[in-house]
Amino acid sequence: MADAPQIKVLGISGSLRRGSFNTAALREATRLAPAGMVIELADISEIPLYNEDIYAQGFPPSVERLREQIRAADALLIATPEYNYSVSGVLKNTIDWVSRPPEQPFAGKPVALMGASAGRFGTARAQYHLRQSMVFLDMRPLNRPEMMIATAQKLFDEQGNLTDEATREYLRGLLVALHEWTLSHRN
Repeated sequence: MADAPQIKVLGISGSLRRGSFNTAALREATRLAPAGMVIELADISEIPLYNEDIYAQGFPPSVERLREQIRAADALLIATPEYNYSVSGVLKNTIDWVSRPPEQPFAGKPVALMGASAGRFGTARAQYHLRQSMVFLDMRPLNRPEMMIATAQKLFDEQGNLTDEATREYLRGLLVALHEWTLSHRN
């Protein structure tokens, strides 16, 4: 893949926690990106709670900035935690803001999902719920490989580095698949 066409991926973590395993997984993805892929990380920490009254006055600057980052990206890499068998409120709120008209930027966008949790299911249920939203938003989710990092506290060190080589290899595989998937969706 040394001569692979360049793609720009925007990574979005559905967690605001300083020690988030999902954000750590995205940081690891930036280091493991294959040739031809650059991953930039979005900051959703300033996205306000969705409020139709605020939307009626226009997008807040943090929302408009994220919408522009999504438009400029060739693909998305979303890392979602799982709260109460579903997507985090922070991530759902961000999606709700970004998807408002006009010209919601998710349509036609290739996307790969991953998630890390302390539990044994590694965000499987949250990812499946997120896929339902992606159908409505006309996104192009990568079906395989699925990346569900279970018992994450055993796989990351205290600095947030992914220390498990098997998980790193699987993440590399996800990124290679996202690169190929994105190229297959270029017009």
